[in-house]
Amino acid sequence: MIALGIILLIVGFITGISILWTIGIILVVVGAVLWILGAMGHAVGGRRHYW
Repeated sequence: MIALGIILLIVGFITGISILWTIGIILVVVGAVLWILGAMGHAVGGRRHYW
């Protein structure tokens, strides 16, 4: 999710499409939150680890 967000950020920046930029930021933030929760040992989506 983080990788897809970064790709969308780059594509949105290069092409100037703001919706891609916005979706990329959202995906990076959500991916980072899920990653941190999984690293802390919380079950995310029924799984013990998120990756």
